[in-house]
Amino acid sequence: MSFASPVPNRDFLWDVFSRVDKDRSGYISADELQVALSNGTWSPFNPETVRLMIGMFDKQNRGTVNFEDFGALWKYVTDWQGCFRSFDRDNSGNIDKNELSNALTTFGYRLSPGVVDILMRKFDRQGHGTILFDDFIQCCIILYTLTASFRQFDTDQDGVITIHYEQFLSMVFSLKI
Repeated sequence: MSFASPVPNRDFLWDVFSRVDKDRSGYISADELQVALSNGTWSPFNPETVRLMIGMFDKQNRGTVNFEDFGALWKYVTDWQGCFRSFDRDNSGNIDKNELSNALTTFGYRLSPGVVDILMRKFDRQGHGTILFDDFIQCCIILYTLTASFRQFDTDQDGVITIHYEQFLSMVFSLKI
């Protein structure tokens, strides 16, 4: 299943970038990006999700993205929109527990219903038993990051690791989440 979106033309992206770059610095901050993004509910995009995405695309470690970084970030968000819509089977604008479980299974995760329940509670900001678009992105980024970190220690790929407490702390605190 492919969720890749076509790359918009450079003029279109420059127009969007210019409108988002309110202070005309040539860089977009997390605050500027948050205002520009929509999660489909007319409420602000989750600031934590915005911070994670800025961190992923900020090649200069400034806490901002330049125009080139913005193009990649735009494509990333657009691809996530297509992915989200494909799992939002009832077109409700959010992902319920069954839809989340289906998405995670499609992504290759084999998680127990108990862990899916934990993810629902963690990423359901509104407390309605559903996850909005921006929180879905955050959930997937964090799950991917934690899994990749775990796999560094799971050398025999059996889903079990044995590490010392300081290794665990080093692993967790070095993550960009």
